[in-house]
Amino acid sequence: MPAEKERYDVKTDKNVRTTMRDGTILRADVYRPRADGQFSVLLRRMHYDKRRPECIHQASVLAARGYVVVVQDVRGRYSSGGKYISEFGGITCEAEDGYDSVEWAATLPYSNGRVGTYSYSYCALLQWRLATLRPPHLVAMAPIGIPARILDLTFGVFETGRRLDFLYAMAGDCRRRDGITTGPQTYEEAVEAWHMERHKWIWWLPLDELPAEEIFYGLADQYHAYLRHQNVEYWGFHERHSQINVPAFGITGWYDRCIGTIDHFTGMRQNGMTEHARRNQKLLIGPWGHTDNLKRSNVGVMDFGTEAQLDYIDELSQWFDYWLKGVDNGIMDEPPIKLFVMGENKWRYENEWPLARTVYTDYYLHSGGAANTPRGDGSLSPTPPGYEPTDSYVYDPKDPVMSLCTPDVQDAPYDQRPLDHRRDVLVFVTEPLEEDVEVTGPVVVKLWAASTAPDTDFTAKLVDVYPDGFAINLCHGIVRARYRDSYEKPSLITLGQIYEYTVPLRPTANLFKKGHHIRVDISSSNFPFFDRNHNTGREFYEDAELVAATQTVYHNGQYPSRIILPVIPR
Repeated sequence: MPAEKERYDVKTDKNVRTTMRDGTILRADVYRPRADGQFSVLLRRMHYDKRRPECIHQASVLAARGYVVVVQDVRGRYSSGGKYISEFGGITCEAEDGYDSVEWAATLPYSNGRVGTYSYSYCALLQWRLATLRPPHLVAMAPIGIPARILDLTFGVFETGRRLDFLYAMAGDCRRRDGITTGPQTYEEAVEAWHMERHKWIWWLPLDELPAEEIFYGLADQYHAYLRHQNVEYWGFHERHSQINVPAFGITGWYDRCIGTIDHFTGMRQNGMTEHARRNQKLLIGPWGHTDNLKRSNVGVMDFGTEAQLDYIDELSQWFDYWLKGVDNGIMDEPPIKLFVMGENKWRYENEWPLARTVYTDYYLHSGGAANTPRGDGSLSPTPPGYEPTDSYVYDPKDPVMSLCTPDVQDAPYDQRPLDHRRDVLVFVTEPLEEDVEVTGPVVVKLWAASTAPDTDFTAKLVDVYPDGFAINLCHGIVRARYRDSYEKPSLITLGQIYEYTVPLRPTANLFKKGHHIRVDISSSNFPFFDRNHNTGREFYEDAELVAATQTVYHNGQYPSRIILPVIPR
């Protein structure tokens, strides 16, 4: 049954005040049906401006469908009082503020006391924060596009492009609040300015000496603190699911760098506080990037067809109509996972993650010692290697392999052929497939390698190569050598010593069609997705020196480098 549609005129109350437990005043815009009676509440807590057009549009449509929609500026942002502390910058009050806001929203005179929360990315993180305190009137939530662990997002490596972009955007409101008239004042101004400024800042060395007070006004201390804690698990929701007692609806995309959203679903199913919570989790994974715009069929250079298009507000409405209004729309009669298989470009329901029928299949790296570039002799097959020579390349952090990405440094599908000239990329590719091969699930590379550096990185990328040579990225990952054994106890490596590196790639769902090739690219940089490893062994944030390193990859009977693909029988 489809979601309930618009049937109310909407009244908006601006900057409605609520007082947090420590006396801080937060303000929210309240959108509500222009009608008598009481309605369920949807709460969206925002670190970006609650007056942004997409916020107003979504809130207005949901209110017209019979909800009181509360869109709140969080502490220290825009119309709300207090000091803003980023989730990347230290201990926050967001759990307590979220709890207080839910309970306040439940007491509004036009509220029936049933509250849900929604929104994506950082705003989704705020939902998980408040849910750990279990506000009595919270019934259900829709936290979209946020991982359970920050280390599953960053792999312990500074996300140069995204983190600088984020802080630059957030600093505008800090300037406005303090009356600083130089520099961007709004989110929109910051986005426009960053597109011109970023190439100056992302290459800056050392990062610790970047003029943070100027470009990240008001957030410099938090920036410096975060630089020093790349191996710290700030979020740790995988250890907090047992504190949460409500149904949650997660949405993410195969190109969402925050696809660790999946781990909230699996974590709550296994460890949620109550049987009610464990049984009532739902997950939607489409062919999207980091966005709540689900109507797009064109992502990067790919068109996944009209089948891929969904309506975000319809998805939210269906979920909350069931949990907050009691509408028997059948949403909980469906299997809990709905995922989109790229290549086939079709939706499918599943009951668990990873899929129980998965056949984890080793595809081994092979070559005659010249796998550099797609024109080399690198090959990939299920046949284990015997004696084979090694492959080598020079990784020079002065000339990193550049990320093919969106202007705001988000992942998307792009043709990889612009990188074909790079001799610091080893390419291993299958023969043309004799039949379709579906790969759906988590992907990992086991790489045996040595380096002439005391610390370095290894990257891996899974690629679908079409018969005409078009090569589309599916997922990627990185491992920093010092974290090869653990994030908690980093250790440098010995020059020339062979180590096994586990490179976790983000999960995917793709049908490699007959005649296509499965390809794995191995290198040592993916910038500015990730910081360039300086190869010096020193702390990256205080180091201005960049040293080239020779990387040697082994693939033989003793050191069987391989990618482990989650193959789904068809």
